[in-house]
Amino acid sequence: MIIAPSLLASDFGRFAHEATRADRSGAEWLHLDIMDGQFVPNISFGPAVVEAVRPHFSRYCDVHLMCEKPEILLQPFVKAGADGMTIHVELGAQVTPLLWKIRSLGRRVGLGVNPPTNINEVRPYLSQIDVLLIMTVNPGFGGQSFIHECVPKIQQAAAWRRELGLKYHIEVDGGINLETACECARAGADVFVSGTALFHQRNLGAAVRKMRAAVHNAHTESLFQL
Repeated sequence: MIIAPSLLASDFGRFAHEATRADRSGAEWLHLDIMDGQFVPNISFGPAVVEAVRPHFSRYCDVHLMCEKPEILLQPFVKAGADGMTIHVELGAQVTPLLWKIRSLGRRVGLGVNPPTNINEVRPYLSQIDVLLIMTVNPGFGGQSFIHECVPKIQQAAAWRRELGLKYHIEVDGGINLETACECARAGADVFVSGTALFHQRNLGAAVRKMRAAVHNAHTESLFQL
């Protein structure tokens, strides 16, 4: 089980400090939402922010590209220190060359799917990816409420993973707190992106440990029910 605090919910005036908090918390990944104001109706940050926080987080930097033209950003984010990059299935014909390009740059490959998009859209790409990101809110803004109707997508992704003998992570992002993280863990998720529920806690380390324990227990319980 991987806990990934989302920098989008951190104090924007103290990025280095917040990345250090995440590093000391023991979180396995640091999640960075990149918004271009076109693919989603908001703008967040770019390669310079990743470069600034990279020295302060010693583990995996998970870059989520919510962008219309991610092809122009791949190399800058690699140079900035991204360990993995996720693009969206909604980009259509661009998906295959983008996945190939990320792989060719030596980074882990992620594919995201938004709430309105049918989960069947990702199936042709499952053998090409390391991470399947299932959005559990409509992307563009932090602090939104979890969309429970997305849970069957997690269940389907987990079923395909078993049936096809693949090893991709199932990552969830949006409205993830202790309760919804456990719901997703029971459905098959194993990477939990959480912003407000983690970064807004005074003791980030304790919050990360509590979430990790909760999702581990939820996952174990679900295995006994199979």
